[in-house]
Amino acid sequence: MEADAMSAISLLHVQDIGISFGGLKAVQQFSLRLPPGGLYGLIGPNGAGKTTVFNLLTGVYQPESGSMRLAATDLMGRKPHEITASGIARTFQNIRLFPNLTVLDNVRLAGQLRNRVGMVGTLIRTPGYQRQEDDLSRKALDLLAIFEMQDRAHELADSLSYGHQRRLEILRALATDPKVLLLDEPAAGLNPQEKLALAKSIRAIRDRF
Repeated sequence: MEADAMSAISLLHVQDIGISFGGLKAVQQFSLRLPPGGLYGLIGPNGAGKTTVFNLLTGVYQPESGSMRLAATDLMGRKPHEITASGIARTFQNIRLFPNLTVLDNVRLAGQLRNRVGMVGTLIRTPGYQRQEDDLSRKALDLLAIFEMQDRAHELADSLSYGHQRRLEILRALATDPKVLLLDEPAAGLNPQEKLALAKSIRAIRDRF
């Protein structure tokens, strides 16, 4: 099948991307095609380059070769916030929450990416601004309900257990309305029961969104 035809049926189409650090080829000729609604795992030993691939897909590193497209959007050369706005969200191997903000505000802050009210409206708190803030809060609470965390909305993120911080990071990524959600070792540090629950939740998230 021609490359253009393959792109047409792929939500995320990555072809032969690579990057080197000094003389070390960290990632070489990595290709990936994800269809809408797909659920895939990237498997490899420690040091194989899985997180580096995620960093390439999200603009933390710029590929030295190859191509990346999300639907009709060319991702090559784009910065992380631009790729997030295009529709790719991620979590990190090492949790990166805002520890001194509440659980609710961590999710709300991510939702601000789709802010439609300009600076003037925000400064003078127009009715449109207030409606948007109310919508952000409702959406954040709906997301927290996925992991039954709505009752912890006003606790500080830093006060959560490790497992709940992992879940909160996933919800924060979902708040950006992604087309593709990349989870970097989401089950790291969880016990077997928590891992099974997380796997079930990831499937539910795929089906719902």
